[in-house]
Amino acid sequence: MQMGCWYPAEYAQPFQQLQTRLAELNVQLNGQVVEKINARFLRLNPDMALVLDEDGLSLAANGMKMQPDWRAEIPRLKRASLKSEMIARACQLGEKPTLIDATAGLGHDSLLMAYLGADVRLIERHPILFVLLEYSKAKAEQDPFLQSCMQRIELIYADSNTYLQQLVQQGEQVDVVYLDPMFPQRDQNQQAAKKQAQVKKQMQLLHMLLPEDGEMDLGDQLLHLAQQIAKRVIVKRPRHAVYLADQTPDHQWLGDACRFDAYFPKGQICNRIE
Repeated sequence: MQMGCWYPAEYAQPFQQLQTRLAELNVQLNGQVVEKINARFLRLNPDMALVLDEDGLSLAANGMKMQPDWRAEIPRLKRASLKSEMIARACQLGEKPTLIDATAGLGHDSLLMAYLGADVRLIERHPILFVLLEYSKAKAEQDPFLQSCMQRIELIYADSNTYLQQLVQQGEQVDVVYLDPMFPQRDQNQQAAKKQAQVKKQMQLLHMLLPEDGEMDLGDQLLHLAQQIAKRVIVKRPRHAVYLADQTPDHQWLGDACRFDAYFPKGQICNRIE
């Protein structure tokens, strides 16, 4: 795999470090020194590339730039509580569970769950997205507010299907497996699809990086594997989306825009619902 990277001359050393890191993940990073990276430059250079500048490491394409900026989530974290967050009730975060987030994305939900007490293993298989997450975590580790919860997040570079299969074979159990798979157009309820607003920049770029016919993980296989190792599997879906793997959940928590579908081991449903 090859990827380009734009960076100002003063970021030559961080670029070399990034180039070395991506080489370890079998990605050839080709750098290009740019005098000024601004909105006009991004519009004139629409091809997908990494950007290394004063904002840190970002992914850019079609005039847009994004990164999984965990420090930008601090206001949300300060408002969050075990009672106010639906995800906290669904995942029983008050019990400080061991949790695997098998569909990492930008890691914002994992950050929230770690902040509220979970020990999270964050799994990502795409090398570019994984390195973006590494950079975001490294920056968060320097932030006084985020330092403590960073100790509860472990980033793992792996294919989630392979990783969960290994846990099944080893007989390892965790409290929660959390799934928030990418959401392709074909899975949407047609009426809801017409009402849906334009996807945010971050998701547009993620869909470009992880196309549905390539790296995108739709999660159907993951649900079956997760049910074999977890006391509860929680699947985040848009409110009107079809069920993952066409499997009816045992319980649901419904919000205005999204819902959390819960799957429990047989015979334990009543004891697991809050």
